[in-house]
Amino acid sequence: MIASQINLPEVMALAVRHHAESRLAEAEACYRQILAERTDHADAWNGLAILKWQQGNLNEALEHVAAATRHDPNVWRYHQTHGLIASAMQRHGEAANAFEQASAHCPESPEAWSGLARALHALQRIDDALAAYRRARSLAPLDAETANNFGVALENRGLFEEAVAVYRQALTQHPGLIALYGNLGNALCALRRYAEAQAVLRDGLQRAPSSGELWFNYGNALAAQSAGDEAIAAYGESLKIAPNNCKAWLNLGNVLRARREFTAAIECYQKGLAIEPLSHDGCNNLGTALWAAGRVDEALQALHRAIELRPDSSAAHNNLGNVLKDTGRMDAAIAAFRRAVELAPHDSQPHSNLLYSMYFHPGYDEAAIVREAKAWASVHAPARAAAPRHHGHAAGPRERLHIGYVSPDFREHCQSLFTLPLLSHHDRSKFKIHCYAQLPAPDATSRRLAGFADVWRSIHSASDAEVESMIRDDDIDVLVDLTMHMSNGRPLLFARKPAPVQVAWLAYPGTTGQTAIDVRLTDPWLDPVDFDDRRYVERSIRLPSTFWCYDPGDGTPAVNALPALKSGCTTFGCLNNFCKVSELSLRTWGRILAATQDSRLILLAAPGSHRSRVVEILREFGVAADRIEFVPYQARHAYLETYHRIDLCLDTLPYNGHTTSLDAYWMGVPVVTRVGATVVGRAGWSQLNNLNLPQLAAFDEAQFVHKAVALARDLAALSELRSGLRERMAGSPLMDGAAFAAAMESIYRRVSGMT
Repeated sequence: MIASQINLPEVMALAVRHHAESRLAEAEACYRQILAERTDHADAWNGLAILKWQQGNLNEALEHVAAATRHDPNVWRYHQTHGLIASAMQRHGEAANAFEQASAHCPESPEAWSGLARALHALQRIDDALAAYRRARSLAPLDAETANNFGVALENRGLFEEAVAVYRQALTQHPGLIALYGNLGNALCALRRYAEAQAVLRDGLQRAPSSGELWFNYGNALAAQSAGDEAIAAYGESLKIAPNNCKAWLNLGNVLRARREFTAAIECYQKGLAIEPLSHDGCNNLGTALWAAGRVDEALQALHRAIELRPDSSAAHNNLGNVLKDTGRMDAAIAAFRRAVELAPHDSQPHSNLLYSMYFHPGYDEAAIVREAKAWASVHAPARAAAPRHHGHAAGPRERLHIGYVSPDFREHCQSLFTLPLLSHHDRSKFKIHCYAQLPAPDATSRRLAGFADVWRSIHSASDAEVESMIRDDDIDVLVDLTMHMSNGRPLLFARKPAPVQVAWLAYPGTTGQTAIDVRLTDPWLDPVDFDDRRYVERSIRLPSTFWCYDPGDGTPAVNALPALKSGCTTFGCLNNFCKVSELSLRTWGRILAATQDSRLILLAAPGSHRSRVVEILREFGVAADRIEFVPYQARHAYLETYHRIDLCLDTLPYNGHTTSLDAYWMGVPVVTRVGATVVGRAGWSQLNNLNLPQLAAFDEAQFVHKAVALARDLAALSELRSGLRERMAGSPLMDGAAFAAAMESIYRRVSGMT
């Protein structure tokens, strides 16, 4: 062997010194001098690999460390270097193998175990990663970075309590590691411990007020508790620091959308998408905001794009179904909901939407609907035992029965036209009224309703388990579901059976499918006494006269004279939600318009291509497009004023108008209805019988057309009806709040066993 021409240990020591002091060119020269002398010098290869890694030359670095391990495979540090470089190259399988070699050669090295854990974590081998993290922590319990990564892995496995403990311990030892504050806050949010999360994140922000990530996490923690203004401010701070944070724009948009500030929400989603055009969440959220803003064609475009980006997204298919439903495309809507259910069979929301949408489609009878309702319950709401009575109640009847109402619509919403007359007439000396309000932002109507309740609880950010606990603590005797399978309902809360007796009322006169709901309220017209309960899962109890008790609200417009007397032509109208405007209804209306050549039709429909479907179908009956007028969704007063231009309303089928028909009557406009085969199609029959106007109901298409045409031609009869209809409404059971509340209270006492 030829003797070395240089002192290798001295040159190596010099290389290490240069390297440590960041004189990389000098360090590289020394390493290469050594390797020119001895190509098998593993330490020099390892040092050169680290240097190239630091310079960003990762492929070169990998070649050099491979040479080090080839020449001396038993040194753990070389495998460690290999693992670090492979990790930097996102070659996580290779990194895991290298770290495994390192930990095998030096089982007491926390760095080797920590590197192995990170690589396994990146490979989503979470259980193996957790074992490696635990080993690393046992060897170096004070290592903050390992603790932080360990906590993240615990969260990935859903072990949030353990993650919180790990983060808290690490923070006591390393209060300056800012990432710990963000991750601890996120873990606490996952546990719904929002106040603790906010406190932790505020502590972190005191140390790092310029951390955009902490402001973002703080906004998330605030938004989870509906702290709208504060959440908006936190996201704003985050975006000042990091304006290209797509998620911050999207989450800010979510807060604004929950506050019904749709234009601002849309702008946020668009800014997020400008940063990440391929963001599925951005497209999906933009679609929902555009839908809520009435921009349905744009909403459809955004949601189709979301599905293109992620075809397996149940949420996007569900949202697409909602938009299609509201544009009256019921076949496509039901198909979208079914796809959403297939993709997420244990998500109750799209299944609820599917079930509710079936009421709007003429192809589904009551037997099909109850089958789907039972299918929903079998998957999402298996039967539970009834809630036990509290000891104080078990001792015997008490003076006041505890009634609970659950709704997301204790606000300016059509449901309040019915809850106000009931709540305002309850006998509070005999009934203690609890309202469980799922509201992100209460309004003036909410405050008015709260004045008629003994207990008002906000449940918007509360889990079903937390609300169940509230209801049990409140010792509720009868719990009333006001929403059922409609938007923002809480059917899974009722599945928990938090009260001994549970009742469905108001949302729509159908079935929930749940055996946990004991009773559904109805009336003698919706469900004649000879109807049995095979159509429903719950036991039906009939109110004496009417399912609805209506209060139109203050400041409604006065009834005007019949518009046809001035215009010289009859104007038909239907201001129902457009999802009720089925092809079946349009073709029936076409026959009516064809028989009244000078007539016009006013429909409520958001702008969009779905309006053309109306024009195309009615054109088949010789109805020109200029005879059809569309009005957009409006504030209530403007909406009611639209009836000033309508002589006669035409009802929809299979789902009759409910609130809109009552609004029409209040404004003096009669409604010709057709009695349907399902309970939602018997609403017009019920209301007309309560107004003592059953002659306006038809039992087949021919009769419906005949009655509408005959009345349209008899302006004297129409004018007489119009002039007396508001007074007729006011004197009917439909507006007798005291009698309605007394009837409800009688039922509550009966079903609770406290007569």
